[in-house]
Amino acid sequence: MRILGISALYHDSAAALLVDGKLVAAAQEERFSRKKHDAGFPQQAIDFCVRHAGLAFKDIDYVAFYDKPFLKFERLLETYLAFAPRGFTSFRMAIPVWLKEKLLQKTLLRDEMKRWIPDFDWHNKLLFGEHHQSHAASAFFPSPFERAAVLTMDGVGEWATTSLAMGEGSELQMVREIHFPHSLGLLYSAFTYYTGFKVNSGEYKVMGLAPYGEPRFKSTILDKLVDLKDDGSFRLNLEYFDYCTGLRMTNEKFDALFGGKPRKAEERLTQREMDLAASIQAVTEEVVLRLTRSVAQQTGARNLCLAGGVALNCVANGKVLREKVFDNIWVQPAAGDAGGAVGAAYAAYHGFCRQPRRVNGHLNAPQIDSMDGSYLGPEYAQPDIEARLQTAGARFETLPYDGMIETTAQALADEKAVGWFQGRMEFGPRALGGRSILGDPRSPSMQKTLNLKVKYRESFRPFAPSVLREDVSDWFDIDADSPYMLMVAPVVERRRRTMTADEQALFGIDKLNVPRSDIPAVTHVDYSARIQTVHRQTNPAYYDLISAFKAKTGCPVVVNTSFNVRGEPIVCTPEDAFRCFMGSEIEVLVVGNCVLLKEAQNPSLKRDYKGAFELD
Repeated sequence: MRILGISALYHDSAAALLVDGKLVAAAQEERFSRKKHDAGFPQQAIDFCVRHAGLAFKDIDYVAFYDKPFLKFERLLETYLAFAPRGFTSFRMAIPVWLKEKLLQKTLLRDEMKRWIPDFDWHNKLLFGEHHQSHAASAFFPSPFERAAVLTMDGVGEWATTSLAMGEGSELQMVREIHFPHSLGLLYSAFTYYTGFKVNSGEYKVMGLAPYGEPRFKSTILDKLVDLKDDGSFRLNLEYFDYCTGLRMTNEKFDALFGGKPRKAEERLTQREMDLAASIQAVTEEVVLRLTRSVAQQTGARNLCLAGGVALNCVANGKVLREKVFDNIWVQPAAGDAGGAVGAAYAAYHGFCRQPRRVNGHLNAPQIDSMDGSYLGPEYAQPDIEARLQTAGARFETLPYDGMIETTAQALADEKAVGWFQGRMEFGPRALGGRSILGDPRSPSMQKTLNLKVKYRESFRPFAPSVLREDVSDWFDIDADSPYMLMVAPVVERRRRTMTADEQALFGIDKLNVPRSDIPAVTHVDYSARIQTVHRQTNPAYYDLISAFKAKTGCPVVVNTSFNVRGEPIVCTPEDAFRCFMGSEIEVLVVGNCVLLKEAQNPSLKRDYKGAFELD
């Protein structure tokens, strides 16, 4: 049985394909269209998934969409009626879009797909799952657990913003929900907006900024904005927000509460923004911890699965892990809306088609789930790589595998910035060693160099360490799998460096360039790190590279950031990788077995990449 899952027409459109219950392919449309967070119909992602499986479109048994457009339209309409006459201007602007994209979405989807499969039985074989059902299915069914509680937290689906489900075998039952407009995701997005970052894009920047500040507004948020109960349930005070009916997240009353108007994009960050970030991060962690405690108490479950955009908050995830109210935690690597495509397909396969579930792997095995390391996108054979690079005008040397690994490890040891393009592209927002820019974590200047000269992004943003799984507890205060870079843990005490009195007296981003450990490039200002454990079973080339780097340096850790510049989707093709290489200050590019040195390239191919993309 072949089921195609689709998420589309809001943000981060994607497609995923299940064949007889196995997830064989998944990709986001942005990687093909080169438009960040592309919300359009995922035509190219669908085409990739079907072709990768060696199928034709006529071979698809069901198409499953990740939410119910009519229910979403109902929520939008009821919200405006509830707040009328406030928001009439935005209502008048939005109605034509709603009629096309929400009320008539089923027709739109059918018309798009008919271009490929004109004879498909759309009346019976186009399925719709609820938004949080799709999220929950994406978290539970690929997980390694036979039984688990599933917590979904995001902005909003149709009505649900936070939900609890219970999964057992091939069954998934929704238990309880918190409904719009009371939303932890929208609360965090309100502060994303207020601190000058883009909603649905910049939330991870707020999380990265938080350690530079003090949570001095936490009590204000809990006193004025959020009525938080002991069990983690909550209600927002809507007097301070404008997202129900307006064209912005917050209002003048919010401004007055926090001492001024929202920061404008690209304005200089002040201590206020850092303290606001620290405060909303602290509140979010408090909500998530109370929710997970009550879920454990209510359900008796020993395993927890997480999905929804809030589940990408790896700092909160790390605190849940360390609290140990659950034995095991598994987070869907594409926890945001892109992962809804995976969940829609799984929900259709197990729920609608009543097919049995086969749990992949077991808890003591490095390969513990059915996501295959999230390496579910396109890959390129070596002859194809060479032909594409030659056509692009690249100058390269093709090395045997061992030589490629050795050369790359030496480049890292020499503190070079390395573009690394190997195997299948990752699904989800994190680069996991398939499409990554790598560096030496021991270098005190590497974080600043990569941010300002390679990624062209804000200097405060941290980088993640990729570490061999067997070495993780020797460097970080964690002894668990974190293959998807969704857990934060502190650097162990013996690897830390004590700051001087003068360094401790620094404030905010002045702290950035103070080395804090033996691996300063991946140690955040609070001694934390967003960890990716690397397993030979899921990514042998990346594992071999880090092992070779360890043999040279004694350090089993490398800096890992996504292979792109600010505002650009992660690279998908060898041509994308070469363009980014020539448009940034990456010094070495490794694509398959091909090694490219910047100084060997034709200077006329150099590109001005710094302003090539709309800033995220």
